[in-house]
Amino acid sequence: MQGLRSGDRSSGVILHPTSLPGPFGIGDLGAAAHGWVDLLAATGTGLWQTLPVGPTGYGDSPYQCFSAFAGNINLIAPNLLVDDGLIEPPDAPDFPDEFVDYGAVIPWKRNLLASAYSRFRHREGDPTIAEEFERFRSEQPWLDDYAQFMAIKAAHGGGSWQDWPDELRLREPGALASARQRLSYAIDRTRFSQFLFFRQWDKLHRYATSRGVQIIGDVPIFVAGDSADVWSNPDLFLLDEMRRPTVVAGVPPDYFSPTGQLWGNPHYDWNRHKETGFAWWIERLRSTFTIADVARVDHFRAFADYWVIPAGAETAVDGEWRDGPGITFFEAVRAQLGDLPLIAEDLGDLSPKVPLLLDHVGFPGMRVLTFAFTTDESDSFLPHNYPIEAIAYTGTHDNDTTLGWWKTAPDGEREFAARYLALDESDPVAGFLDALWASNAMVAVAPLQDLLRLDSSARMNIPGTTDANWRWRATRGQISDERLPAQLIDLNRRYGRTSGSHVS
Repeated sequence: MQGLRSGDRSSGVILHPTSLPGPFGIGDLGAAAHGWVDLLAATGTGLWQTLPVGPTGYGDSPYQCFSAFAGNINLIAPNLLVDDGLIEPPDAPDFPDEFVDYGAVIPWKRNLLASAYSRFRHREGDPTIAEEFERFRSEQPWLDDYAQFMAIKAAHGGGSWQDWPDELRLREPGALASARQRLSYAIDRTRFSQFLFFRQWDKLHRYATSRGVQIIGDVPIFVAGDSADVWSNPDLFLLDEMRRPTVVAGVPPDYFSPTGQLWGNPHYDWNRHKETGFAWWIERLRSTFTIADVARVDHFRAFADYWVIPAGAETAVDGEWRDGPGITFFEAVRAQLGDLPLIAEDLGDLSPKVPLLLDHVGFPGMRVLTFAFTTDESDSFLPHNYPIEAIAYTGTHDNDTTLGWWKTAPDGEREFAARYLALDESDPVAGFLDALWASNAMVAVAPLQDLLRLDSSARMNIPGTTDANWRWRATRGQISDERLPAQLIDLNRRYGRTSGSHVS
Protein backbone atom coordinates (compact mmCIF):
# COMPACT_ATOMS: atom_id res chain seq x y z
CA MET A 1 0.00 0.00 0.00
CA GLN A 2 1.72 3.16 -1.19
CA GLY A 3 -0.50 5.73 0.50
CA LEU A 4 0.48 9.40 0.60
CA ARG A 5 4.11 10.32 1.01
CA SER A 6 5.41 13.66 2.21
CA GLY A 7 7.40 15.32 -0.56
CA ASP A 8 5.34 13.85 -3.37
CA ARG A 9 3.11 16.30 -5.22
CA SER A 10 0.03 14.66 -6.60
CA SER A 11 -3.52 15.41 -7.66
CA GLY A 12 -6.91 13.79 -7.66
CA VAL A 13 -10.53 14.04 -8.68
CA ILE A 14 -13.65 13.43 -6.58
CA LEU A 15 -16.12 11.31 -8.53
CA HIS A 16 -18.46 8.89 -6.82
CA PRO A 17 -19.05 5.72 -8.88
CA THR A 18 -22.80 6.42 -8.98
CA SER A 19 -21.96 9.53 -11.04
CA LEU A 20 -20.26 7.64 -13.86
CA PRO A 21 -22.07 7.52 -17.21
CA GLY A 22 -23.66 4.40 -18.64
CA PRO A 23 -26.93 2.93 -19.90
CA PHE A 24 -28.19 1.33 -16.68
CA GLY A 25 -29.45 4.34 -14.73
CA ILE A 26 -26.54 4.58 -12.30
CA GLY A 27 -22.77 4.51 -12.58
CA ASP A 28 -21.32 1.07 -11.97
CA LEU A 29 -18.04 -0.82 -11.69
CA GLY A 30 -17.85 -1.84 -15.34
CA ALA A 31 -16.50 -0.27 -18.50
CA ALA A 32 -17.04 3.38 -17.55
CA ALA A 33 -15.19 2.93 -14.24
CA HIS A 34 -12.25 1.25 -15.95
CA GLY A 35 -12.29 3.97 -18.60
CA TRP A 36 -12.22 6.61 -15.86
CA VAL A 37 -9.10 4.97 -14.42
CA ASP A 38 -7.54 5.11 -17.90
CA LEU A 39 -8.26 8.84 -18.13
CA LEU A 40 -6.67 9.52 -14.76
CA ALA A 41 -3.61 7.44 -15.62
CA ALA A 42 -3.19 9.10 -19.02
CA THR A 43 -3.24 12.58 -17.46
CA GLY A 44 -0.85 11.79 -14.59
CA THR A 45 -3.65 12.22 -12.04
CA GLY A 46 -2.74 9.69 -9.38
CA LEU A 47 -5.76 9.76 -7.06
CA TRP A 48 -9.44 8.90 -7.48
CA GLN A 49 -11.51 9.94 -4.47
CA THR A 50 -14.92 8.36 -3.93
CA LEU A 51 -17.62 8.74 -1.30
CA PRO A 52 -18.47 5.73 0.92
CA VAL A 53 -19.50 2.72 -1.17
CA GLY A 54 -21.77 1.04 1.39
CA PRO A 55 -25.42 0.04 0.92
CA THR A 56 -27.56 3.16 1.14
CA GLY A 57 -30.95 3.46 2.80
CA TYR A 58 -33.59 6.18 3.02
CA GLY A 59 -32.44 9.34 1.26
CA ASP A 60 -29.78 7.42 -0.72
CA SER A 61 -26.97 8.97 1.32
CA PRO A 62 -23.66 7.09 1.28
CA TYR A 63 -23.15 8.48 4.80
CA GLN A 64 -26.20 6.60 6.15
CA CYS A 65 -25.58 2.97 5.23
CA PHE A 66 -27.09 -0.31 6.36
CA SER A 67 -23.57 -1.54 7.11
CA ALA A 68 -20.08 -0.15 7.65
CA PHE A 69 -18.65 -3.26 5.95
CA ALA A 70 -21.02 -4.22 3.10
CA GLY A 71 -20.98 -2.86 -0.45
CA ASN A 72 -23.59 -0.99 -2.48
CA ILE A 73 -25.02 -3.62 -4.82
CA ASN A 74 -26.53 -0.90 -7.02
CA LEU A 75 -22.95 -0.43 -8.29
CA ILE A 76 -22.72 -3.98 -9.65
CA ALA A 77 -22.16 -3.80 -13.41
CA PRO A 78 -24.68 -5.80 -15.46
CA ASN A 79 -22.22 -6.27 -18.32
CA LEU A 80 -19.76 -8.02 -16.03
CA LEU A 81 -22.54 -10.35 -14.90
CA VAL A 82 -23.13 -11.17 -18.57
CA ASP A 83 -19.41 -11.93 -18.94
CA ASP A 84 -19.69 -14.34 -15.98
CA GLY A 85 -22.63 -16.11 -17.61
CA LEU A 86 -24.96 -15.15 -14.76
CA ILE A 87 -27.50 -13.16 -16.79
CA GLU A 88 -28.43 -12.56 -20.41
CA PRO A 89 -27.68 -9.09 -21.86
CA PRO A 90 -30.35 -6.91 -20.22
CA ASP A 91 -32.69 -4.47 -21.90
CA ALA A 92 -32.46 -1.37 -19.73
CA PRO A 93 -35.47 0.91 -19.30
CA ASP A 94 -35.18 4.45 -20.59
CA PHE A 95 -33.25 5.76 -17.59
CA PRO A 96 -32.20 9.44 -17.51
CA ASP A 97 -28.55 10.17 -18.28
CA GLU A 98 -28.05 13.30 -16.12
CA PHE A 99 -29.18 11.99 -12.74
CA VAL A 100 -29.90 8.76 -10.85
CA ASP A 101 -33.58 7.94 -10.53
CA TYR A 102 -33.16 5.71 -7.47
CA GLY A 103 -36.86 4.82 -7.37
CA ALA A 104 -36.55 3.18 -10.79
CA VAL A 105 -32.96 1.92 -10.62
CA ILE A 106 -33.12 0.05 -7.30
CA PRO A 107 -35.94 -2.41 -8.12
CA TRP A 108 -34.57 -2.98 -11.63
CA LYS A 109 -31.12 -3.79 -10.29
CA ARG A 110 -32.57 -6.00 -7.53
CA ASN A 111 -34.46 -8.06 -10.12
CA LEU A 112 -31.31 -8.42 -12.18
CA LEU A 113 -29.35 -9.68 -9.17
CA ALA A 114 -32.17 -12.06 -8.25
CA SER A 115 -31.88 -13.57 -11.74
CA ALA A 116 -28.11 -13.86 -11.35
CA TYR A 117 -28.51 -15.69 -8.04
CA SER A 118 -31.13 -18.03 -9.47
CA ARG A 119 -28.82 -19.00 -12.32
CA PHE A 120 -25.96 -19.43 -9.88
CA ARG A 121 -28.08 -21.76 -7.73
CA HIS A 122 -28.63 -23.89 -10.81
CA ARG A 123 -24.84 -23.87 -11.28
CA GLU A 124 -24.94 -22.04 -14.60
CA GLY A 125 -22.19 -19.61 -15.58
CA ASP A 126 -18.49 -19.65 -14.72
CA PRO A 127 -17.86 -22.75 -12.52
CA THR A 128 -15.07 -21.04 -10.57
CA ILE A 129 -17.58 -18.56 -9.14
CA ALA A 130 -18.92 -21.15 -6.66
CA GLU A 131 -15.43 -21.71 -5.23
CA GLU A 132 -14.78 -17.98 -5.02
CA PHE A 133 -18.12 -17.43 -3.31
CA GLU A 134 -17.41 -20.01 -0.62
CA ARG A 135 -14.00 -18.48 0.03
CA PHE A 136 -15.55 -15.01 0.25
CA ARG A 137 -18.15 -16.24 2.76
CA SER A 138 -15.47 -17.75 4.99
CA GLU A 139 -13.37 -14.57 4.99
CA GLN A 140 -16.06 -12.01 5.93
CA PRO A 141 -16.97 -12.14 9.64
CA TRP A 142 -19.66 -9.45 9.20
CA LEU A 143 -21.47 -11.15 6.32
CA ASP A 144 -23.89 -13.50 8.07
CA ASP A 145 -25.26 -10.86 10.44
CA TYR A 146 -25.64 -8.42 7.57
CA ALA A 147 -27.38 -10.93 5.31
CA GLN A 148 -29.81 -11.91 8.06
CA PHE A 149 -30.43 -8.25 8.91
CA MET A 150 -31.31 -7.41 5.31
CA ALA A 151 -33.52 -10.48 4.88
CA ILE A 152 -35.49 -9.74 8.06
CA LYS A 153 -35.74 -6.07 7.05
CA ALA A 154 -37.21 -7.07 3.66
CA ALA A 155 -39.64 -9.44 5.35
CA HIS A 156 -40.87 -6.49 7.46
CA GLY A 157 -41.46 -4.19 4.52
CA GLY A 158 -38.06 -2.50 4.75
CA GLY A 159 -38.83 -1.03 8.17
CA SER A 160 -36.17 -0.09 10.70
CA TRP A 161 -35.05 -2.87 13.02
CA GLN A 162 -36.18 -0.65 15.88
CA ASP A 163 -39.76 -1.46 14.79
CA TRP A 164 -39.33 -5.23 14.48
CA PRO A 165 -40.99 -7.60 16.94
CA ASP A 166 -39.14 -7.60 20.27
CA GLU A 167 -37.74 -11.10 19.86
CA LEU A 168 -35.98 -10.11 16.62
CA ARG A 169 -35.05 -6.61 17.75
CA LEU A 170 -33.46 -8.03 20.90
CA ARG A 171 -31.85 -10.91 18.99
CA GLU A 172 -33.36 -13.75 20.97
CA PRO A 173 -31.52 -16.93 19.82
CA GLY A 174 -34.67 -18.92 19.07
CA ALA A 175 -36.16 -16.14 16.98
CA LEU A 176 -32.94 -15.70 15.02
CA ALA A 177 -32.68 -19.45 14.36
CA SER A 178 -36.27 -19.50 13.11
CA ALA A 179 -35.62 -16.50 10.84
CA ARG A 180 -32.49 -18.12 9.41
CA GLN A 181 -34.50 -21.19 8.46
CA ARG A 182 -37.51 -19.30 7.13
CA LEU A 183 -35.47 -16.75 5.16
CA SER A 184 -32.56 -18.95 4.09
CA TYR A 185 -32.97 -18.25 0.37
CA ALA A 186 -33.09 -14.46 0.83
CA ILE A 187 -30.14 -14.59 3.24
CA ASP A 188 -27.96 -16.51 0.82
CA ARG A 189 -29.01 -14.26 -2.06
CA THR A 190 -27.82 -11.26 -0.04
CA ARG A 191 -24.50 -12.98 0.63
CA PHE A 192 -24.12 -13.70 -3.09
CA SER A 193 -24.89 -10.11 -4.08
CA GLN A 194 -22.20 -8.93 -1.67
CA PHE A 195 -19.78 -11.40 -3.22
CA LEU A 196 -20.54 -9.98 -6.67
CA PHE A 197 -19.97 -6.42 -5.49
CA PHE A 198 -16.60 -7.16 -3.91
CA ARG A 199 -15.54 -9.35 -6.84
CA GLN A 200 -16.17 -6.49 -9.25
CA TRP A 201 -14.67 -3.88 -6.93
CA ASP A 202 -11.52 -5.97 -6.50
CA LYS A 203 -11.16 -6.22 -10.27
CA LEU A 204 -11.47 -2.43 -10.59
CA HIS A 205 -9.10 -1.78 -7.70
CA ARG A 206 -6.46 -4.10 -9.15
CA TYR A 207 -6.82 -2.40 -12.50
CA ALA A 208 -6.35 1.03 -10.91
CA THR A 209 -3.24 -0.20 -9.12
CA SER A 210 -1.83 -1.55 -12.39
CA ARG A 211 -2.32 1.90 -13.97
CA GLY A 212 -0.70 3.76 -11.07
CA VAL A 213 -3.97 5.21 -9.73
CA GLN A 214 -4.75 5.07 -6.02
CA ILE A 215 -8.30 5.07 -4.66
CA ILE A 216 -9.15 7.36 -1.75
CA GLY A 217 -12.04 5.84 0.19
CA ASP A 218 -14.20 7.44 2.86
CA VAL A 219 -14.92 6.37 6.45
CA PRO A 220 -17.94 8.06 8.02
CA ILE A 221 -17.25 8.54 11.72
CA PHE A 222 -20.74 7.38 12.75
CA VAL A 223 -22.89 4.51 11.55
CA ALA A 224 -26.60 4.66 10.79
CA GLY A 225 -28.96 3.72 13.60
CA ASP A 226 -30.83 1.45 11.18
CA SER A 227 -27.82 -0.71 10.41
CA ALA A 228 -26.61 -4.24 10.88
CA ASP A 229 -23.74 -2.79 12.90
CA VAL A 230 -25.96 -1.45 15.69
CA TRP A 231 -28.44 -4.36 15.57
CA SER A 232 -25.73 -7.02 15.85
CA ASN A 233 -23.39 -5.14 18.24
CA PRO A 234 -25.70 -3.30 20.66
CA ASP A 235 -23.13 -3.36 23.46
CA LEU A 236 -20.85 -1.10 21.41
CA PHE A 237 -23.38 1.77 21.34
CA LEU A 238 -25.11 3.93 23.93
CA LEU A 239 -28.52 2.21 23.93
CA ASP A 240 -31.09 1.53 26.63
CA GLU A 241 -32.32 -1.92 27.69
CA MET A 242 -34.76 -1.96 24.75
CA ARG A 243 -31.90 -1.18 22.31
CA ARG A 244 -32.99 2.38 21.63
CA PRO A 245 -30.41 5.22 21.58
CA THR A 246 -30.10 7.25 24.76
CA VAL A 247 -28.13 10.00 23.00
CA VAL A 248 -27.54 10.85 19.35
CA ALA A 249 -24.95 12.64 17.23
CA GLY A 250 -24.85 16.09 15.66
CA VAL A 251 -23.09 19.41 15.98
CA PRO A 252 -24.08 22.46 18.05
CA PRO A 253 -25.39 25.80 16.76
CA ASP A 254 -22.90 27.93 14.83
CA TYR A 255 -22.79 30.86 12.43
CA PHE A 256 -24.37 28.80 9.67
CA SER A 257 -27.09 27.03 11.68
CA PRO A 258 -28.74 28.62 14.74
CA THR A 259 -30.14 25.24 15.85
CA GLY A 260 -27.10 23.13 14.95
CA GLN A 261 -27.29 19.90 12.97
CA LEU A 262 -29.17 16.91 14.36
CA TRP A 263 -27.82 13.83 12.58
CA GLY A 264 -29.48 11.25 14.82
CA ASN A 265 -26.79 8.57 14.66
CA PRO A 266 -26.28 6.56 17.86
CA HIS A 267 -23.08 7.28 19.75
CA TYR A 268 -20.38 4.74 20.46
CA ASP A 269 -19.83 3.40 23.95
CA TRP A 270 -16.15 4.22 23.82
CA ASN A 271 -15.48 2.60 27.21
CA ARG A 272 -16.78 -0.70 25.85
CA HIS A 273 -14.77 -0.30 22.65
CA LYS A 274 -11.65 0.26 24.73
CA GLU A 275 -12.36 -2.91 26.74
CA THR A 276 -12.37 -4.89 23.47
CA GLY A 277 -9.15 -3.30 22.27
CA PHE A 278 -11.21 -1.36 19.69
CA ALA A 279 -11.68 -4.66 17.84
CA TRP A 280 -14.75 -3.56 15.85
CA TRP A 281 -13.06 -0.38 14.64
CA ILE A 282 -9.86 -2.23 13.77
CA GLU A 283 -11.84 -4.67 11.62
CA ARG A 284 -13.67 -1.76 10.04
CA LEU A 285 -10.42 -0.07 9.04
CA ARG A 286 -8.90 -3.36 7.94
CA SER A 287 -11.90 -3.86 5.67
CA THR A 288 -11.63 -0.31 4.33
CA PHE A 289 -8.06 -0.88 3.20
CA THR A 290 -9.01 -3.94 1.20
CA ILE A 291 -10.95 -1.64 -1.15
CA ALA A 292 -8.97 1.61 -0.89
CA ASP A 293 -5.35 2.73 -0.77
CA VAL A 294 -6.00 5.87 1.30
CA ALA A 295 -9.02 6.75 3.43
CA ARG A 296 -10.57 10.04 4.46
CA VAL A 297 -12.06 9.99 7.98
CA ASP A 298 -15.22 12.06 8.03
CA HIS A 299 -15.78 14.30 11.10
CA PHE A 300 -12.36 13.45 12.52
CA ARG A 301 -12.90 15.80 15.45
CA ALA A 302 -15.17 13.20 17.12
CA PHE A 303 -12.06 11.23 18.03
CA ALA A 304 -11.04 14.24 20.14
CA ASP A 305 -14.46 15.39 21.37
CA TYR A 306 -18.03 15.02 20.17
CA TRP A 307 -21.44 16.65 20.66
CA VAL A 308 -23.99 14.52 22.53
CA ILE A 309 -27.71 15.30 22.12
CA PRO A 310 -30.47 13.63 24.18
CA ALA A 311 -32.46 11.14 22.12
CA GLY A 312 -35.81 12.60 21.13
CA ALA A 313 -34.57 16.21 20.97
CA GLU A 314 -35.99 18.22 18.09
CA THR A 315 -32.81 20.25 17.51
CA ALA A 316 -29.11 20.02 18.35
CA VAL A 317 -29.23 23.05 20.67
CA ASP A 318 -29.30 21.17 23.96
CA GLY A 319 -26.25 18.95 24.17
CA GLU A 320 -22.81 18.62 25.68
CA TRP A 321 -19.26 17.94 24.62
CA ARG A 322 -17.67 14.66 25.66
CA ASP A 323 -14.12 13.48 25.21
CA GLY A 324 -13.45 11.03 22.39
CA PRO A 325 -11.05 8.08 22.63
CA GLY A 326 -8.14 10.24 21.47
CA ILE A 327 -4.62 8.91 21.05
CA THR A 328 -5.45 5.65 22.85
CA PHE A 329 -7.58 4.66 19.88
CA PHE A 330 -4.92 5.40 17.28
CA GLU A 331 -2.22 3.64 19.25
CA ALA A 332 -4.40 0.52 19.33
CA VAL A 333 -5.02 0.78 15.58
CA ARG A 334 -1.34 1.28 14.84
CA ALA A 335 -0.40 -1.74 16.95
CA GLN A 336 -2.71 -3.95 14.86
CA LEU A 337 -2.59 -2.39 11.39
CA GLY A 338 0.57 -0.29 11.28
CA ASP A 339 0.69 3.30 10.02
CA LEU A 340 -2.42 3.77 7.89
CA PRO A 341 -2.61 6.46 5.18
CA LEU A 342 -5.56 8.42 6.59
CA ILE A 343 -6.81 11.92 5.78
CA ALA A 344 -8.47 13.80 8.62
CA GLU A 345 -11.59 15.79 7.72
CA ASP A 346 -10.86 18.61 10.17
CA LEU A 347 -13.28 21.23 8.86
CA GLY A 348 -15.66 23.39 10.88
CA ASP A 349 -15.31 24.86 14.37
CA LEU A 350 -12.69 22.82 16.20
CA SER A 351 -11.65 22.66 19.83
CA PRO A 352 -7.92 22.96 20.67
CA LYS A 353 -7.93 19.20 21.24
CA VAL A 354 -8.25 18.47 17.53
CA PRO A 355 -4.99 20.03 16.22
CA LEU A 356 -3.17 18.52 19.20
CA LEU A 357 -4.48 15.06 18.26
CA LEU A 358 -3.63 15.63 14.60
CA ASP A 359 -0.08 16.68 15.52
CA HIS A 360 0.29 13.48 17.51
CA VAL A 361 -1.03 11.08 14.87
CA GLY A 362 0.51 12.90 11.91
CA PHE A 363 -2.41 12.65 9.47
CA PRO A 364 -2.80 15.42 6.88
CA GLY A 365 -5.84 17.64 7.28
CA MET A 366 -8.06 19.29 4.67
CA ARG A 367 -8.23 22.79 3.19
CA VAL A 368 -11.19 23.95 1.07
CA LEU A 369 -10.52 26.94 -1.16
CA THR A 370 -14.10 28.22 -1.42
CA PHE A 371 -14.09 28.59 2.39
CA ALA A 372 -11.17 31.04 2.22
CA PHE A 373 -12.76 34.41 1.49
CA THR A 374 -14.79 35.25 4.58
CA THR A 375 -11.97 36.92 6.56
CA ASP A 376 -8.60 38.23 5.33
CA GLU A 377 -5.17 37.16 4.09
CA SER A 378 -4.47 35.26 7.32
CA ASP A 379 -7.26 32.73 6.60
CA SER A 380 -5.92 29.16 6.85
CA PHE A 381 -7.91 28.14 3.75
CA LEU A 382 -5.94 30.52 1.48
CA PRO A 383 -3.30 28.67 -0.57
CA HIS A 384 -0.33 30.71 0.64
CA ASN A 385 -1.09 29.46 4.16
CA TYR A 386 -1.29 25.76 3.32
CA PRO A 387 1.20 23.47 5.02
CA ILE A 388 2.83 20.85 2.83
CA GLU A 389 1.05 18.17 4.88
CA ALA A 390 -2.40 19.12 3.62
CA ILE A 391 -4.97 17.80 1.19
CA ALA A 392 -6.38 20.84 -0.64
CA TYR A 393 -9.76 20.93 -2.36
CA THR A 394 -11.64 23.44 -4.46
CA GLY A 395 -14.72 21.98 -2.74
CA THR A 396 -16.21 18.72 -1.52
CA HIS A 397 -19.45 16.79 -1.96
CA ASP A 398 -21.07 18.95 0.74
CA ASN A 399 -20.27 22.30 -0.92
CA ASP A 400 -21.69 24.06 -3.90
CA THR A 401 -19.66 23.68 -7.08
CA THR A 402 -17.04 26.38 -7.49
CA LEU A 403 -18.98 27.99 -10.32
CA GLY A 404 -22.13 27.80 -8.21
CA TRP A 405 -20.29 29.45 -5.32
CA TRP A 406 -18.98 32.18 -7.61
CA LYS A 407 -22.47 32.98 -8.86
CA THR A 408 -24.05 33.17 -5.40
CA ALA A 409 -21.33 34.29 -2.97
CA PRO A 410 -21.69 37.63 -1.15
CA ASP A 411 -20.16 40.54 -3.03
CA GLY A 412 -17.34 40.97 -0.51
CA GLU A 413 -16.23 37.35 -0.84
CA ARG A 414 -16.38 37.50 -4.64
CA GLU A 415 -14.29 40.68 -4.67
CA PHE A 416 -11.72 39.14 -2.33
CA ALA A 417 -11.54 35.98 -4.46
CA ALA A 418 -11.25 37.94 -7.70
CA ARG A 419 -8.42 40.05 -6.29
CA TYR A 420 -6.54 37.23 -4.56
CA LEU A 421 -6.80 34.77 -7.45
CA ALA A 422 -6.49 37.37 -10.24
CA LEU A 423 -9.58 35.82 -11.79
CA ASP A 424 -10.63 36.04 -15.39
CA GLU A 425 -14.35 36.41 -14.87
CA SER A 426 -15.05 34.68 -18.19
CA ASP A 427 -13.71 31.48 -16.54
CA PRO A 428 -13.37 32.10 -12.79
CA VAL A 429 -13.03 28.38 -11.96
CA ALA A 430 -9.69 28.26 -13.79
CA GLY A 431 -8.19 30.66 -11.23
CA PHE A 432 -9.31 28.45 -8.35
CA LEU A 433 -7.78 25.36 -9.97
CA ASP A 434 -4.51 27.13 -10.76
CA ALA A 435 -4.12 28.43 -7.21
CA LEU A 436 -4.88 25.06 -5.70
CA TRP A 437 -2.53 23.10 -7.99
CA ALA A 438 0.22 25.71 -7.46
CA SER A 439 -0.04 25.58 -3.67
CA ASN A 440 2.39 23.86 -1.31
CA ALA A 441 -0.20 21.25 -0.35
CA MET A 442 1.03 17.74 -1.06
CA VAL A 443 -2.26 16.83 -2.77
CA ALA A 444 -4.67 18.99 -4.80
CA VAL A 445 -8.17 17.62 -5.47
CA ALA A 446 -11.18 18.93 -7.37
CA PRO A 447 -14.64 17.46 -7.86
CA LEU A 448 -15.26 16.53 -11.48
CA GLN A 449 -18.02 19.15 -11.53
CA ASP A 450 -15.40 21.90 -11.16
CA LEU A 451 -13.24 20.54 -13.96
CA LEU A 452 -16.37 20.52 -16.13
CA ARG A 453 -17.32 24.09 -15.06
CA LEU A 454 -20.77 23.04 -13.83
CA ASP A 455 -23.04 25.25 -11.75
CA SER A 456 -25.18 24.56 -8.69
CA SER A 457 -27.47 22.21 -10.62
CA ALA A 458 -24.63 19.65 -10.48
CA ARG A 459 -24.16 19.89 -6.73
CA MET A 460 -23.94 16.46 -5.07
CA ASN A 461 -25.40 17.26 -1.63
CA ILE A 462 -26.97 20.07 0.36
CA PRO A 463 -26.46 19.18 4.06
CA GLY A 464 -29.62 19.16 6.12
CA THR A 465 -31.86 18.32 3.16
CA THR A 466 -33.06 15.02 1.71
CA ASP A 467 -34.47 15.98 -1.68
CA ALA A 468 -32.49 15.44 -4.89
CA ASN A 469 -29.15 14.74 -3.20
CA TRP A 470 -26.58 12.15 -4.39
CA ARG A 471 -28.22 12.03 -7.85
CA TRP A 472 -25.84 13.90 -10.17
CA ARG A 473 -24.25 11.97 -13.03
CA ALA A 474 -21.72 12.95 -15.65
CA THR A 475 -22.75 12.24 -19.22
CA ARG A 476 -20.70 10.21 -21.65
CA GLY A 477 -20.06 13.35 -23.68
CA GLN A 478 -18.68 15.24 -20.67
CA ILE A 479 -16.24 12.45 -19.83
CA SER A 480 -15.12 11.97 -23.44
CA ASP A 481 -14.68 15.70 -24.16
CA GLU A 482 -11.01 16.14 -25.06
CA ARG A 483 -10.84 19.33 -22.98
CA LEU A 484 -11.05 17.33 -19.73
CA PRO A 485 -7.83 15.30 -20.09
CA ALA A 486 -6.04 18.25 -21.71
CA GLN A 487 -6.88 20.39 -18.69
CA LEU A 488 -5.61 17.81 -16.20
CA ILE A 489 -2.39 17.24 -18.16
CA ASP A 490 -1.75 20.98 -18.26
CA LEU A 491 -2.40 21.52 -14.54
CA ASN A 492 -0.30 18.54 -13.49
CA ARG A 493 2.65 19.45 -15.72
CA ARG A 494 2.70 23.17 -14.90
CA TYR A 495 2.59 22.62 -11.16
CA GLY A 496 4.65 19.43 -10.82
CA ARG A 497 1.77 17.15 -9.86
CA THR A 498 2.04 14.53 -12.57
CA SER A 499 1.81 11.18 -10.80
CA GLY A 500 5.24 10.25 -9.50
CA SER A 501 6.57 13.84 -9.29
CA HIS A 502 8.85 14.41 -6.32
CA VAL A 503 9.91 17.53 -4.47
CA SER A 504 13.38 17.30 -2.96
